[in-house]
Amino acid sequence: MGEGGVLVEWDWWTVEFGDAHAGAVGVLVGGGEPGPVYFDAGSGSDVPSTTHWSAYDGRHRRPRAEALRAVCACGWRGPAQYPLDWHAIGDQPLYEADVDLAGPLADWTAHLSLVRDDAVPLPQPLAALLVEMAGQLTVTAADAPLAELRAAGVLERVAARVAREAAGALCDAGMSAETVATGLGTARSKALVLLLTAQDR
Repeated sequence: MGEGGVLVEWDWWTVEFGDAHAGAVGVLVGGGEPGPVYFDAGSGSDVPSTTHWSAYDGRHRRPRAEALRAVCACGWRGPAQYPLDWHAIGDQPLYEADVDLAGPLADWTAHLSLVRDDAVPLPQPLAALLVEMAGQLTVTAADAPLAELRAAGVLERVAARVAREAAGALCDAGMSAETVATGLGTARSKALVLLLTAQDR
């Protein structure tokens, strides 16, 4: 969810950082970010809306995007702006136009690199084990999906127990939520929940 409870449709996501650093193509209109686009679905209290960049094409009284940029769930906004060539786009809907999104994607990827540089590094043997485990689970999911689900459940319980113990150690050491958030590459709010949960253990 974005600000004000608006559902944000993320374009990019990584296993490493999850929802904390999901990325999307942001829209600029008049130098600022417009609100969500609402669709007329007739009568009813539930009015569908979206923030996906392709909806801002000026059709049906919707705002028309002037430029695109990268945005991240953490609140980061890419400094570079990529103007849209409406002469080339013409009257076609944005989702049908050949819009180059390489710039925003590259900017978001660079942002993730900085987040990764600030995060605590995983020991090489552990990182290699995680990669191997992910590969094994993928193979198992194709050959024996029920066994894969059982394995995933075991891993989830192990991870939850280990996470509680680690968060408890950080709590005992008096580590701040900001430091934990940076080390994990996650949002301060999520780090705070981890520490508060550990305090109640």
